[in-house]
Amino acid sequence: MKQKPGQPCARSTSGQPPLRYLPGLLSFAGVLGLFLLTGSTRLYAWGPGAHRLVNNWAVSTLPPAVRPFFEANRAFLVDHASDPDDWIKKDPYEASRHYIYLDKYGLFPYIELPYSYKMAVEKYGGRRLSHNGILPWRIGDYSLRLTNDFKAQKWDDVKLDAAALASYVADAHDPLSTTQNFDGQLTEQQGLSVRWGTSLTDRYTNFFMFRAGEAGKVDDPTAYGFTMVLEANTWVDRILWADWNARAGLSDYTDEYFDRFYTQIGSTAVQEMNAAAHDAGSYWYTAWLNAGQPALPSH
Repeated sequence: MKQKPGQPCARSTSGQPPLRYLPGLLSFAGVLGLFLLTGSTRLYAWGPGAHRLVNNWAVSTLPPAVRPFFEANRAFLVDHASDPDDWIKKDPYEASRHYIYLDKYGLFPYIELPYSYKMAVEKYGGRRLSHNGILPWRIGDYSLRLTNDFKAQKWDDVKLDAAALASYVADAHDPLSTTQNFDGQLTEQQGLSVRWGTSLTDRYTNFFMFRAGEAGKVDDPTAYGFTMVLEANTWVDRILWADWNARAGLSDYTDEYFDRFYTQIGSTAVQEMNAAAHDAGSYWYTAWLNAGQPALPSH
């Protein structure tokens, strides 16, 4: 059902329950060894192509009150869609803002993890939270930052921060950004991050269809950040399983592998990108509403 501007942001989640598979595939020693070899190197699943798609589609979700401004700056928003990924090279703290290892906090739906950052720090300590990723809290912080940009009518900052906020929102819709097995390294599926988030998108972009609904208001930006990562997390096992099946009988990740992989999991990628576009637009719209709905420039 199409959402009207100003209504609470809502989105149905049709993800199937996670598939629990490959029991006993790796011994504890094997998993530990792989983690020691690869755990210190964080890879990022959504590549530049996916981020550009999300930011581009997000503009089309906006209601008439704000869309002309974002439409006039669509090219800018797309060109800056991966800015936060570039910041990782300069800021040692930036990497932890792009993911959250939900599976470090018990079992789904991870009810032991507080959504309040202060309470989470009191419970787990700041160092542990940083190591396990702080993506939902980063989204909450950046939503406030964009709101303040609108209030101050700093339009250049609005454009830059809107692009960055959408990038974090897209990360929240990347299932592999919600698990410590982000590159398949714990299940002998190394390189999954690039196969899922970059190669799949780059190969099959022409088949991706935009179906995101109209943006709505987000009542609690941080809590909704957790809603996004929890929904995305339900797809982790499905992606691992699809990758495993697609490689069966092949000596390498060939064209045949990618055709199989896309057939099994391509619809999930499209679903999450559409959801990311809807939610990015909703965060933009919400920041403007919370800023008092200032008059927007034409460019």
